[in-house]
Amino acid sequence: MDNEVFLGIDVAKAKLDVAVFGQKRLEHFPQTPEGIEALCAYVLPLAPTLVVLEATGGLEREAALALAGHGVPLSVVNPRQAREFAKASGRLAKTDDIDAHSLAHFAQAIRPAVTSLPEEDQQHLRALQDRRHQLLEMLQMEKNRLGTTPKSLRKSIEEHIVWLQQRISDSDSDIEQALSEQEGWQATSRQLQSVPCVGRVTASALLSYLPELGQLSGKEIAALVGVAPFARDSGTLRGRRTVSGGRSRVRAVLYMATLTGVRYNTALRRFYGSLISRGKCKKVALVACMRKLLVILNAMVKSGSAWCDSDPDETRVEVAV
Repeated sequence: MDNEVFLGIDVAKAKLDVAVFGQKRLEHFPQTPEGIEALCAYVLPLAPTLVVLEATGGLEREAALALAGHGVPLSVVNPRQAREFAKASGRLAKTDDIDAHSLAHFAQAIRPAVTSLPEEDQQHLRALQDRRHQLLEMLQMEKNRLGTTPKSLRKSIEEHIVWLQQRISDSDSDIEQALSEQEGWQATSRQLQSVPCVGRVTASALLSYLPELGQLSGKEIAALVGVAPFARDSGTLRGRRTVSGGRSRVRAVLYMATLTGVRYNTALRRFYGSLISRGKCKKVALVACMRKLLVILNAMVKSGSAWCDSDPDETRVEVAV
């Protein structure tokens, strides 16, 4: 339609560059509370059909939340997807102005789905999970340094390791507190943990990073997480199916849960064994088990079910009483 308006916003640490599709002029706003308020005042009268921003490591969060709070339809897209579109459109150079115009064009041509932004409590839980992940990474780095650090400096690293371990313990307590404040999360967490191999860490990570769990089909949730195989066929070429993209944090916890599951979860152990017996390599079999576990969890949450392991020959769930 001629009266449709599409906007692209290039997000940087210091500023926000806004382009309207079909117009050469750009607007620039500082990445501050006042600047974001001015951005909203500029965007709202335009009544845009869609606004597109790139996911920029969290820098886009405040602007996206502010616009969504005013009812502006917006989509937060993968930067790689936006960049590939720019190249396909002939925009090989990369500047803030070019990126903003390219995002506006992307909004008009592709019309990605409107992003459903998490509620405040969901954002808080995710922030707690992010901080726990950061602490774990720092802990692992410090442990790695112990092997190459002179003895005279090891005490400092050892003290830091103890401090990090305490902070991780505190972080776990904060996550438990956040979960306990939401009855729905508590019930879903117990439901997920009824599955052998799914523990507290896995359940809380799924609640944080995969709020769509139970709302999509099995195929959709597998593709969203990045454990669905994609074809690589063209002409006479028949390539191996591979997985790509998706949510790396979810895949990480699923992988660790699956490593336990193929040993202690009857359904996953049988499924893994059948794949190995058919000649599949172990990594392929593990990824297939990750997908199976995710689909099971998705079905459980969707139907309000708990795990039932009474029949070792089948993967079953039973409706919770």
